Amino acid sequence: MAMVAVGGSIGTGLLLGSAAAIEVAGPSVILSFMLAGFINWTVTMALGELSSKHPAAGSFGVYADLYLNQWAGFVSRAGYWAAICLSVGASLVASATYMGFWLPAVPPLFWVALFSLLLGLVNLRSVHEYGRFEYWFSMVKLATMLAFIAIGGSLLLSGHVAPQYTTHGGFFPNGPVASLLALTFALYTFGGVEIVAITTGESRSAAEVPRAVLYTFGILTVVYLGAVVVLVGVMPWDHAGVSESPFVTVFRMVKIPAAGAFMNFVILTAALSGANANLYAGSRMLFSLARDGWAPAKLGQLNAAGSPKLALLASSYGIVVALVAETWAPKNAFVYILSAALFGLMLSWLTSLAAHVSFRRQATEEELRSLPMRSRLGMWGSVLGFTLVTVAILRTWWDSQVNLVSGVAYLALFSAAYAVMRKLRRPSTILP
Repeated sequence: MAMVAVGGSIGTGLLLGSAAAIEVAGPSVILSFMLAGFINWTVTMALGELSSKHPAAGSFGVYADLYLNQWAGFVSRAGYWAAICLSVGASLVASATYMGFWLPAVPPLFWVALFSLLLGLVNLRSVHEYGRFEYWFSMVKLATMLAFIAIGGSLLLSGHVAPQYTTHGGFFPNGPVASLLALTFALYTFGGVEIVAITTGESRSAAEVPRAVLYTFGILTVVYLGAVVVLVGVMPWDHAGVSESPFVTVFRMVKIPAAGAFMNFVILTAALSGANANLYAGSRMLFSLARDGWAPAKLGQLNAAGSPKLALLASSYGIVVALVAETWAPKNAFVYILSAALFGLMLSWLTSLAAHVSFRRQATEEELRSLPMRSRLGMWGSVLGFTLVTVAILRTWWDSQVNLVSGVAYLALFSAAYAVMRKLRRPSTILP
């Protein structure tokens, strides 16, 4: 469960998107990632406690149904499904770009189509075979990131590289507020932790949930904070351009042979691993909607391997979007798809935190003691997390008209879909 969530989290957001965050905040981006890590901790604790009580593929959508209302349950699941499937498309667009490093003459559309076919075949296998594939996919980028942290840390501690934390304008070169402006980028890199709750629907027992949840958070926190601390310590912040990954830049600085080709391979693996995990999460979310009566019943069917075949095919719509975007707007496809996906991700976090607050208000002490995992932050941790995520969403709306329009359109579209589906809804086949 943990490595599937890690696979969905450590992707192009960190390996390429970190450059954008560093450009905004400079070395103070460390504070951005620390705050994002805390927000992620509140979400992790809320999801961990709820998923240990209600293991389900619908995850936060099921929790919203139980502890909030049907509108929140439907909108959060449908919105997340739409967003996570768009992320699949974004990752495949990025993967095609990385293949151009070695084979620039091959059209990007070829790579998008080829990778789409391969990931579809992997996701049609049993969850055990899928998990084994994703485990090794995730291990490549995780091992690389840990090696990067170790190499960069040793360079700083040994004095071979002068620390760059206060050079080129100081720790706050763009002002103290800049670290808050970069928070959106940092939050997006943490996106994917909610996947561990989705995988609980296929776990052997609720007792496995606590270790998977804490393991996921621990890995992501060490990797993200460690990588960012090393990045801005080894490399001047104003050298973190968007022409190549800052990780490639650092490996070039320490004269590692073929650093560009190696990191391009790692970033390609990260993008494909992220797409693979997101396709898994999207298909299970749509499967949950179908089983709960909010989508056509056929989408809730499983093939012989136990995979939701039709839900998987429907969840591939983000790949079609990627193909269209690659054809008509290849330069802007990655940015626009990610902007549209961000709100759906944040909405799942808001729902999780709100549902946890409601659950805590209803739960008895005896019920809490019986849980396999109990949140160390309690109800007020989720209240604080909900407030911080809301502020982050409003900030993105203030900064970008694209984010504002896409966020409002998301809510309007899925609220209208809810009104229609409520009249057509079948009885649920999911038990709490």
